[in-house]
Amino acid sequence: MIIDLRSDTVTKPTPKMLEAMMQAKVGDDVYDEDETVNALEEKIAKLFGKEKALFFPSGTMANQTAIKLHTNPGDQVICDKYAHIFNYEGGGASFNSGVSCKLIDGNRGMFTAKQVEEAINPPDFYHSPLTRLVEIENTTNKGGGACWDFDEILKIKSLCKTHNLGFHLDGARLWNALVAKEETTEQYGKAFDTISVCLSKGLGCPVGSVLVGDKAIMENAIRIRKILGGGMRQVGFLAAAGLYALDNNIERLAEDHKKAKYIAELLQQSNYVKNVESVETNIVIFELYDETSEKFLKSLSDNKILITNMGNNKLRMVTHLEITDNEVDILENVIKSLF
Repeated sequence: MIIDLRSDTVTKPTPKMLEAMMQAKVGDDVYDEDETVNALEEKIAKLFGKEKALFFPSGTMANQTAIKLHTNPGDQVICDKYAHIFNYEGGGASFNSGVSCKLIDGNRGMFTAKQVEEAINPPDFYHSPLTRLVEIENTTNKGGGACWDFDEILKIKSLCKTHNLGFHLDGARLWNALVAKEETTEQYGKAFDTISVCLSKGLGCPVGSVLVGDKAIMENAIRIRKILGGGMRQVGFLAAAGLYALDNNIERLAEDHKKAKYIAELLQQSNYVKNVESVETNIVIFELYDETSEKFLKSLSDNKILITNMGNNKLRMVTHLEITDNEVDILENVIKSLF
């Protein structure tokens, strides 16, 4: 038995999700004839109080489309130094949209409205790129699943409105933040111009992300998706998994959070662990002492426990719907047996 804590992307559809997928009514989505895709898009648009939603094969493509919608070549995007769009999307912002990123030195992937204001280039100073978009990520992946303070988000929103800037949310794990902070999709829909949400992480779907926004900003989204190669045919089989997940897999995210916090507590009690970052959702990032790292990783490998090595003795574990209480017990025994 392999215990896979590398990411919440490793999950496979449950039998009930597979059943929902097999019963999907499908059509050619490029012709806008797949009723299950249409139902998913309508449902998510309504959740966020937006006029339009569009299904994408990946969160990266959804984010890259959003950047393209908000900017022109030569413009600049303000984001955190930990941002997924900068670190983990293959340089797509520069390749696809011809924009640069001004990186803010935030705290665990989060920054303040004051920092945003300081990062905005003067629009009449033609030597610097024109600032057009502010992008944030909630929860923060590289920041260990940290959740933004919604009051700070509203301050940034006000600043964007004052300076006529777009405001995009990479909400790959927004569902986790909503559960952890007891916030609502409606709140986020009012705060952001565009939001991408992922279905294939905490919600356990095999594929898919959705981009939402109002009609004006989303008018060219389908064209950009086509340019990026994202037009799909009978994709309702995948959309059905999303509909099932929205109805069944959101509230259960609290279980993943509970397991992650328990694992963090075990690590904090271990004398070979140098530091454990604060855990709010389903990601545990921790650091080992130099002399203990090799032995710890070998012990996990011997017990068929997979985690992510982030380098420099920093490691990551991510809980998800396939991690059982029994598997947490096995991990606990390994942690306690070392050194």
